[in-house]
Amino acid sequence: MNIASRIRRSFFREEKRKLPSINGSSSRNEDDDLLGVTVELIDHVRSFTIDTFKNFSLYDEEACVNPLEEDEEVSSSENVKKDLSDWQERHAVLVLSKSKELSQLRFKLCPRLLKEDHFWKIYFKLVRNLVAKYEVQAIQQAIIKGVYEVEMSETRPNLTSTGPATP
Repeated sequence: MNIASRIRRSFFREEKRKLPSINGSSSRNEDDDLLGVTVELIDHVRSFTIDTFKNFSLYDEEACVNPLEEDEEVSSSENVKKDLSDWQERHAVLVLSKSKELSQLRFKLCPRLLKEDHFWKIYFKLVRNLVAKYEVQAIQQAIIKGVYEVEMSETRPNLTSTGPATP
């Protein structure tokens, strides 16, 4: 499944989960803070234009290819696109729902001028100073959660044995 489909599905799942807010206003919630979607970020994103993305020099370090000039027919194991992390995908869905300007910009650029994955690579490079600490926090929480789950599974008694062990 490509990035666009995953983001679209995630977006619709998020919209179904949202409850209507009082007074019809969009209120900030805990997810906004966990995913780094702050007022400062939204203001920064509003300054983006089509030229911001078209003129951004994003070269694939592994293949040294300009994504704006990339040949569609080339496919090798080195050119396999790297999908967004779970955190980045959730951030993308949330920021698209909070910023109609970014959503419209993405609609104008993808796929006519940019591939979806290139759009998000550029976006995350443009906002890295504003979202890096939130992504690091998410990674740290995932590590702590993973360690906690491993510890919990190690302390559980083995429920698969049916009787005493025979020597």
